[in-house]
Amino acid sequence: MNNIQHTKLLILGSGPAGYTAAIYSARANLNPILITGIDIGGQLTKTTNVENWPGNFPNISGNKLMDNLHNHALYFKTNIINDYILKVDLKQKPFFLTGNFFKYTCDSLIIATGAVPKFLGLDSEKKFIGKGISSCAICDGSFYYNRKIAVIGGGNTAIEEALYLSNIASEVHLIHRKSYFSAEKILINKLLDKVKNNNIILHNPYIVKEILGNQFGVTGIKIFSSTNIENYKIINLYGIFISIGTIPNTNLFKNLLKLDNNGYIITNHISKNKFNFTQTSISGIFAAGDVMDNVYRQAITSAATGCMAAVDAQNYLRKNF
Repeated sequence: MNNIQHTKLLILGSGPAGYTAAIYSARANLNPILITGIDIGGQLTKTTNVENWPGNFPNISGNKLMDNLHNHALYFKTNIINDYILKVDLKQKPFFLTGNFFKYTCDSLIIATGAVPKFLGLDSEKKFIGKGISSCAICDGSFYYNRKIAVIGGGNTAIEEALYLSNIASEVHLIHRKSYFSAEKILINKLLDKVKNNNIILHNPYIVKEILGNQFGVTGIKIFSSTNIENYKIINLYGIFISIGTIPNTNLFKNLLKLDNNGYIITNHISKNKFNFTQTSISGIFAAGDVMDNVYRQAITSAATGCMAAVDAQNYLRKNF
């Protein structure tokens, strides 16, 4: 633990943003160190087919795409370390970070720590996480072969998970609190095709009131209409997949960097200076991917901001070191 590793550029995170930042900065001879974090590969490793990554047509699995990015970063001799950061000191330069296995100092830092799934926050939910409640269809879907399940949410991920699970489960109930879906049109069309064939049953606008179960796990779900609370349903099922958004991994940076009301890192989107789009409130520290993006949240936009952060860091280092 006394071993301190110094680098010009340290990258936190091993999703599309982190690996892309590594590829670009390594090609610029910055010799970056990339810290993978606990969730190696990020959320994309929980995605079955990625159909919208340019050049990989018709699709590629999330795991395969992340393997490709990992190997691409290695090809350019990125120093990839399986560690996760416990504490940071951003008031001194070089910046000082304490990991679970090593300590690090760096002249510049790219934060690409991503985000984690949200849960409903119900007391009844907490009892059944891992006992019928999941946030990852690809991880746990196979446990529900030919069984009734529910997916909660209305965005791209929720509909993708419902479509995926409709090929495994006997019945998929998609529950969404709004009357409309915020997912891409192509996904909504696929969903409606499944609905016509009775593979997926829609419940919208409905809100989850309670998770039902026993000592063995989930047995059902109680939902009520968001327009009429007296109109409620109890659905008997065995599994619930929650897909209602994410929370940025920014706990380490509270009171150190400027964050918005949802905890996302604020970057310099509007700037008169070139090479400054991804800079945070501290000079020399940049952010990329879902940790700073609460709007697009796509693999390709994460990769794009990873590229931008690498170029911004390169320019910062050239001017200051």
